[in-house]
Amino acid sequence: MAMQLGLDLPVRTARGRDDFLVAPSNAMAVAMIENWRNWTSAKMVLSGPEGAGKTHLTHVWAQAAEAQIIAAVDLSVDDVPELARRAIAVEDVPEIAGNADAQTALFHLHNMVLAEGHSLLLTGTGPVAHWGITLPDLESRLRGTLEATIDSPDDALLSAVFVKLLADRQLMPPPDMIPYLLNRMDRSFAEANRIVTLLDRESLARKRPVTRALAAVVLDKDAVETR
Repeated sequence: MAMQLGLDLPVRTARGRDDFLVAPSNAMAVAMIENWRNWTSAKMVLSGPEGAGKTHLTHVWAQAAEAQIIAAVDLSVDDVPELARRAIAVEDVPEIAGNADAQTALFHLHNMVLAEGHSLLLTGTGPVAHWGITLPDLESRLRGTLEATIDSPDDALLSAVFVKLLADRQLMPPPDMIPYLLNRMDRSFAEANRIVTLLDRESLARKRPVTRALAAVVLDKDAVETR
């Protein structure tokens, strides 16, 4: 079959509250995000595996709290006074584990945001104790922060995640495709996202809709390439 190069078209990710899929694995985190006005000390840590929906929930919170969102790696001490003027979410805090300057900036931001009476949301993969933060004062403040955890998904949630990821790319799967994928993949949000990306590329390259047959091709091809 003739192949063509697929175009990397923008993916319109739906990040409204109504677009978030609530299940037992994330229901507590959702409830705590929605109850943000009552956070202990006006701050919270949102943790969970890659692709679990932390960014989605962060956007939900930012809209409700009129907050700014910044990546931890982009923090600078010089920017702290301006950032502390409003509620703020700092994403992917573990990524500054080896960055002393960014940790210092986060420490000052943490203190100033709360002193100004605003709220602070921090996100990362896994529990705070494993984030690798080496600045003692910052590490102690993070450990003392209310933490909401998103757990690994069950089949029902992972199926719904597949539907959402495909819908974000304007792809409509047949009923038999997602159960087929679930039986042949590692059960994680990150793996679901990776497989959907591969399906999208293969569908564009072959000018074919996503089907169970195409999914089989993608999984077989991926197995060969990752050996």
